[in-house]
Amino acid sequence: MRVALVHDYLNQYGGAERVLEALHDLFPTAPVYTSIFDPTTMPAAYRTWDIRTSFMQQLPAWRTQFRRYVALYPTAFERFDLSGYDLIISSSSAFAKGIIPRPGALHICYCHTPMRFAWRTDDYVAREQINGIQAHLLPFLLNYLRIWDTVSANRVDLFVANSHEVAGRIARYYRRPAKVIPPPVDLPPYEPQPPEEFYLAGGRLIPYKRLELAIEAFNRLRLPLKIFGDGRDRARLERMAGPNIEFLGWVDETTRLDLFARCRAFIFPGEEDFGITPLEVLAVGRPVIAYAAGGALETLIEGVTGRFFYQPTAAALAAAVALSRTDTIDPLLLRRHAEQFSRERFINTFRSFVTEALTAQREGRLCEFEQSLTGQRLLAV
Repeated sequence: MRVALVHDYLNQYGGAERVLEALHDLFPTAPVYTSIFDPTTMPAAYRTWDIRTSFMQQLPAWRTQFRRYVALYPTAFERFDLSGYDLIISSSSAFAKGIIPRPGALHICYCHTPMRFAWRTDDYVAREQINGIQAHLLPFLLNYLRIWDTVSANRVDLFVANSHEVAGRIARYYRRPAKVIPPPVDLPPYEPQPPEEFYLAGGRLIPYKRLELAIEAFNRLRLPLKIFGDGRDRARLERMAGPNIEFLGWVDETTRLDLFARCRAFIFPGEEDFGITPLEVLAVGRPVIAYAAGGALETLIEGVTGRFFYQPTAAALAAAVALSRTDTIDPLLLRRHAEQFSRERFINTFRSFVTEALTAQREGRLCEFEQSLTGQRLLAV
């Protein structure tokens, strides 16, 4: 069986790329089709893969201006010749699902979310701080992208969602059911350490992570907060921070896991479609204080894995932190909870799903199989 993998773009590393890595482990000889690939921003192992880029790789200043080329991405994926493949798996939050498979091929899309900037435009404009003439012109472009996104969804035979939150969006925008398979979490060795007094936050420092809520809350609490990572929002966040808040910049994986193990709790103020980092923190035995929205409601449990705060305000976060200081935490229970989302479980579950889908296609009951799709919540402890 000839298999191809398709991914939106390979120019920044995050949860979607970890899913792609697991899919590549499952199909190690499959080529990866993508719009652009910047090897300087990706793990070194990617340079050993068979990565095939689109014409966008030849555009001027594509590394820094890739957002300005948004209208070209649909064409980039439609121009890929995938006629030689029997199974196509797209890893998509925007454009990759828009490939054109040959008749008879099976196309499974692992959907991280339907195109966020097309369907949740107001949120996107606000969090990305788009203003001026760009903000006025954007709705016209996004109207075209919404039409293309809806049409291209019909090229997908089966959808897999990373959470029930995303499965709901797929049903709303595409009118399609989706199997829920949570993304893989790489679990570090379980070596619990006595917690230190500092709290931790971080990742990509970009607006929608809402790290300003953490900064405002800890400015009030005057408790130590360390923030790791880098991004275009860093300068603004640093201007807001008091002397009790330390910016660590980019840290390597060993340092990141060490920070997880030593922090008093991890602060997760943004709304994510799933959210892998909180589970990595739980895996080393430390709790999470998270905004009660999105994927966090499916992976975290109030009073077990930490605490939720229910309003997206610094005051609500500060109150949750203050209340958590008397909580009793069982590190081993947190680890066992995280193990439900392991990489091994993801690969085994996805492999079984593909096998069932291929069987259904061969027996001529793919439509029936799609209508039977359900997702099981993995929240037992």
